[in-house]
Amino acid sequence: MIFKGKVWKFGNNIDTDAIIPARYLTTSDPQALAAHCMEDADPDFVARMNKGDIILGGENFGCGSSREHAPISIKAAGVSCVIAKSFARIFYRNSFNMGLPIFESRKLVDEIKEGEEINVDSAAGTIIVIGSNKIFKINPIPPFMEELIANGGLMKHIVKKRELNDKG
Repeated sequence: MIFKGKVWKFGNNIDTDAIIPARYLTTSDPQALAAHCMEDADPDFVARMNKGDIILGGENFGCGSSREHAPISIKAAGVSCVIAKSFARIFYRNSFNMGLPIFESRKLVDEIKEGEEINVDSAAGTIIVIGSNKIFKINPIPPFMEELIANGGLMKHIVKKRELNDKG
């Protein structure tokens, strides 16, 4: 999988309430959640970002509650992937379950500026800063996890596998 987009930077300990404020958890509709993605961290984020853009976070991105609404809102807003120094473990797992690609890169987050464009190649395990000679290494996503993301998350992956088995 290859992702290309403009970078939006956020700091350390961005919790799930900053990603999708609790006042909007009366719905599970992805588009309704997307309208408020990152609202408490940057009220204008959704209005300024473009489909395919990339979120960069600091340490412990996605900390707080275990709600799946956070990765759903990010994905539904059109963010192609999230890169952070580290992720809260439950957010990490929920992201893959919801089909949101995430990567850890301690170096990239410190060395890139908001607004720069990057190219993420998950299979090759590289991130290139477009218009520069900066290349960063990331751990590639294992093939099974890439398949899970390509299918739209864990539940859609299971449905697809069952359909294939029923036909087979």
